[in-house]
Amino acid sequence: MTDMTHAMLKGSNVPLDAMAVRAVLRWTPGTGVPDVDASALLLGQDGRVRSDEDFVFYNQPRHPSGLVRRLPKKRIAERLTDTVEADLAALDPSVDQVVLAASSDGDTFQHVRDLRILLYDAALADSDPLAVFDVKPETGEETAIICGELYRRGDGWKFRAVAQGYPTGLVGLATAFGISVDEAEAAAEPSAQPEPSAQPPQPPLQPPSSPPDQSAYGYPQPASGQPAYGYPQPATAQPGYGYPQPAAAAAHAPDPNFRLPPMGPQFIRA
Repeated sequence: MTDMTHAMLKGSNVPLDAMAVRAVLRWTPGTGVPDVDASALLLGQDGRVRSDEDFVFYNQPRHPSGLVRRLPKKRIAERLTDTVEADLAALDPSVDQVVLAASSDGDTFQHVRDLRILLYDAALADSDPLAVFDVKPETGEETAIICGELYRRGDGWKFRAVAQGYPTGLVGLATAFGISVDEAEAAAEPSAQPEPSAQPPQPPLQPPSSPPDQSAYGYPQPASGQPAYGYPQPATAQPGYGYPQPAAAAAHAPDPNFRLPPMGPQFIRA
């Protein structure tokens, strides 16, 4: 690592000079290690997505604007990587943050080894990372983790190291930020078998439940956690600062008659 690389601690932030960034999730595969998938959520000033299209993940790998996209996984030496690129300078002004997350396939993050997020200047092919953050689960029960966030400050952008976990997987993470999920489709099995080189099918996603007690920086907290700063809180959590709070947990139960719009993400592994 050079002097230009910032080794991040949880909750720390760093200003970005790059106009476009490449966020690389990296981990060490092996026996008993679940696969990891990168995803991104584009949030408005209210801390929620503007529509379901603001969720970039394995079944919707490209935002309609083309400015945030998920790249194919790669193996580099003994490590695997999954990458999200974001053209920050060109994003619509209504996008205030880009949340960078990871979800595990088949087991918890307790079994994922050496998980790290590395942030690069996307305009430079071979360069040292701008920032590096070792993402460590706090309870061992997490199946989704917000690794970091890109957020506006004045006319520029900053990166914050987060490491906020969810035991409810990708669906719990998505619904926390306003994504609509069709429960029937979320539980459906894939209709086609993937090719040998393709990623394995994602296990059925379960409805969200309250996450375990843990502190974080700006994300939904469990009932016994400390107040977060700027994001919706569960009904029994302490008040947030400056944003509307959700109703009781029952209010988040999916409407059995609701169906996701045709262009929205379908939580079925292709």
